[in-house]
Amino acid sequence: MAKILILGAGISGNTAAMYAKSFCRKEDEVIVVSPNKKWNWIPSNIWVGVGLMKPEDVTFDIAPIYKKMGIVHHQAKALSIHPEGDSSRSTPYVKVEFTGEGQQGKVEDISFDFLINATGPKLNFEATEGLGPGKNSYSVCTYGHAEEANRALQENIERMKKGERRKILIGTGHGNCTCQGAAFEYIFNVEYILNRHGVRDKADLTWVSNEYEMGDFGIGGMHVKRGGYITHSRIFTESLFTERGLNWITRSHVKKVDKNQIFYETLEGEDKEEDFDFAMLIPPFSGVGIKAFDKNNADITTKLFAPNQFMKVDADYTPKDYENWSAKDWPSTYQNSDYKNIFAVGIAFAPPHPISKPMKSPKGTPIFPTPPRTGMPSGVMGREVARSITDMIKMGTDKPTRRASLASMGAACIASSGAGIFDGTAVSMTMYPIVPDFDKYPDYGRDIGFTFGEIGLAGHWIKHILHYVFIYKAKGNLFWKLIPE
Repeated sequence: MAKILILGAGISGNTAAMYAKSFCRKEDEVIVVSPNKKWNWIPSNIWVGVGLMKPEDVTFDIAPIYKKMGIVHHQAKALSIHPEGDSSRSTPYVKVEFTGEGQQGKVEDISFDFLINATGPKLNFEATEGLGPGKNSYSVCTYGHAEEANRALQENIERMKKGERRKILIGTGHGNCTCQGAAFEYIFNVEYILNRHGVRDKADLTWVSNEYEMGDFGIGGMHVKRGGYITHSRIFTESLFTERGLNWITRSHVKKVDKNQIFYETLEGEDKEEDFDFAMLIPPFSGVGIKAFDKNNADITTKLFAPNQFMKVDADYTPKDYENWSAKDWPSTYQNSDYKNIFAVGIAFAPPHPISKPMKSPKGTPIFPTPPRTGMPSGVMGREVARSITDMIKMGTDKPTRRASLASMGAACIASSGAGIFDGTAVSMTMYPIVPDFDKYPDYGRDIGFTFGEIGLAGHWIKHILHYVFIYKAKGNLFWKLIPE
């Protein structure tokens, strides 16, 4: 009997758990540890954030689903990993603290034969003074945050209906943020809702971002084939903003958020301010802060985790100049180099380097996006690592059988830009590969034949349908494996 322990039940963790249970032997055990009792389809949080969906539309309880599938679930958070066991036992284990009702604060050790770290990120609001819910800005990173953002947005809409003019600021709240795509979707859905309420003329909407130029999205931008022409994503994005009367500020590091004002540093080193009445700013991400110890209880956290607290995997972490980085540096099996039974997927793994060019202001402040690892790629990683582990168990080997490098993986993204069934739109984009490979594709870093972008109502219909399809799949309903990640 083998025990597969999965930390986290988001897109990567849930996908890994379902495939691991589906392909492991009957006697093997799949265990999921997650601090939350609900699963959240995060891409639809932006609709919760404008009142077009409710939290219950984007979530479901995990426990009944896992019980149905024969997966053991513990509502708990991981505190530390002990990959060698300890002085009294040689079995690897994870120390967890329970968070569910009636068990809060209880600490327990859960042993494993194979471990998948799929914890996702810590939302590092503390990196920017005054950033985040309960302080001076809002977020859509969780369904709870999105619901709170919508309440504040609706209050602003009511004030606009009374004739007041309001300034709305949406974007990134730090110089090293990722997930520009979520903020991008949110600003367009806010613009859509303001039009629906007849108050668009009372609002000034401004985008603030750490991107060097519009359309970077943490992937270094991309060239897309559209209407028979090859267009850079900067032109594509700026056109959308211009058409809808949206302002933008790029190359910025938000260093402080006051009640109605942000203070930011530009890539040129200037200190500036921007007023607002409502701000939704995405925080930077870090790892969740799990510690690691060897069999003698010596701290080996730096052996398993990078300084940003994301887990080290089979990537090339050798420091290099940006010009010398390569697509080959990116991991493909997500196996830790020191402990062959430990893997990390989704946002939980440490990227070897940024995709967008690292830049600093004259003051030394880093201002550039960090790599996104969410959505479709997260699901694919979870699936392939689960398949590798079940193969390794059956074959009795420590060599993974599956690969899913972002440098050889394509992705499709549909970004909502207005959610009406008959008047909504969405930006539909595909790219191949996700991480540019200029050795293989010297002109653009990607295969133009598989990299394109369009906007229209059809894209919105597809995104809306996928909302229900992926929730159906995540529940492990009939024929769930036929639905691609």
